[in-house]
Amino acid sequence: MTPPDGVYTDSHPDTQNGLAIGAAVVTILLTGAAFWLSYEHLHDVAADNGLSDSTRAWTWPATVDLFIISGELLILRASLMQRGMDWWAVALAGTGSIGSIALNVAGVGTDAGLMEYVVAAVPPTAALLAFGALMRQVHQALLSRQQAVSAPVISTGATMEAPNIAKSEEAAHSTVDEPEELEKPEPVKEPEKPSEPLTQPQQIDAVIRALYDELGQRRPTTALMTDALKKAGLPSSDGTARESRKRVEAAEPRLKTLPSALAA
Repeated sequence: MTPPDGVYTDSHPDTQNGLAIGAAVVTILLTGAAFWLSYEHLHDVAADNGLSDSTRAWTWPATVDLFIISGELLILRASLMQRGMDWWAVALAGTGSIGSIALNVAGVGTDAGLMEYVVAAVPPTAALLAFGALMRQVHQALLSRQQAVSAPVISTGATMEAPNIAKSEEAAHSTVDEPEELEKPEPVKEPEKPSEPLTQPQQIDAVIRALYDELGQRRPTTALMTDALKKAGLPSSDGTARESRKRVEAAEPRLKTLPSALAA
């Protein structure tokens, strides 16, 4: 998919690096200018309010502005350590920023015009925003470097394994010393012997046994057995039928307990 016009992707690393460096330089210049103006004004405020000594007048603004730098650095440290928001660091940066803006504005005096208050408020506000933007760029640069170091290397091209010399030599020796194993012929299966035909008593017993199932698990009567034997073309005397029933029930004793069927 082609990216829309004006959007830079990873295919333009030089352009992205140039933009990042340019933004960082501009942010550093803005931060330095804003801090210098705010610091200079707070120096004048200190000199006009009891700290006429030059050394003390230049040192006093640090008690306010350095809170901002300290808090921002601690916030960056907590972010890089993935410890969540450091509210103590946020409080330090917020106290320094609000204090710097308030003191710059108050130092103008009570009889000043509106634009004088605006001029006094702009440098500390710009210093706060510019320094926050600078810390954000530093955080993103360090985070991307950590991800690049910890990310596994994925190769998209075909890889070739280095030849294993030991395995190659072992394969060569096995080829020379050991003859190839011949395929063993499958054993010849003996043809199945045809099943022997049933004897007449077995045929009679099969007919009588089938009657139990046909009658719904009932014990066939002599008349039913002789009739079934006649239909099968087998000897069908009463004695033959009873003898067959005895043999069937001796093989399956449970059949003897079944209720008798009524003759048709």
